[in-house]
Amino acid sequence: MRIGKLLRHPATWVVMTLGAVAFGVALYLFQPWRLFTTVEVDEAVPVAAAPRTAAPETAVPPGTSPQATATPSPGGPGQAAERPETLATGTFVAHEHSTEGRARVLELADGSRVLRIEDLDTSDGPDLRVWLSDQPVKEGRAGWFNLDDGEHLELGELKGNRGNANYAIPAGADLDSLKTVTIWCRRFSVSFGAAALT
Repeated sequence: MRIGKLLRHPATWVVMTLGAVAFGVALYLFQPWRLFTTVEVDEAVPVAAAPRTAAPETAVPPGTSPQATATPSPGGPGQAAERPETLATGTFVAHEHSTEGRARVLELADGSRVLRIEDLDTSDGPDLRVWLSDQPVKEGRAGWFNLDDGEHLELGELKGNRGNANYAIPAGADLDSLKTVTIWCRRFSVSFGAAALT
């Protein structure tokens, strides 16, 4: 009888409603099921076509079309793919979640730059981003929160918590100061892991 009376009381319904709302908000924020999910990605090392160079002019015998004497280029018409140059590298250290992998800053033949994360293995999580930061990498709990203290640049949403992925670096980014890459949980302002780029 007491339980039935309690359930009919308006205050009970208010408490139950607030509890359901709080539970829903907690599920949205923490997304606990992501502790058991994995998103794998395996992007190839990026390449850019080398600038087109004019071929030396050769005499064309009379009665022969220029197309008949042209030599095709191995990388397509007038272009060849070039491997990128590695400008900096780093190894991830774990912060709020266990994180392993390597990071490389690559410069492509066309002058564009790409952050490549290789062999990444970290936890899936809500609102994970890839950032470049001007703050130093600190090991342990001291490094969880400092990477948004100074200047930072978001390169995009983390494509997968395992594997290899490429992230374009804007042309104006100052890589002399932005020497740290972090897997940053924007929702909770915490680093899952970070690497110093040297």
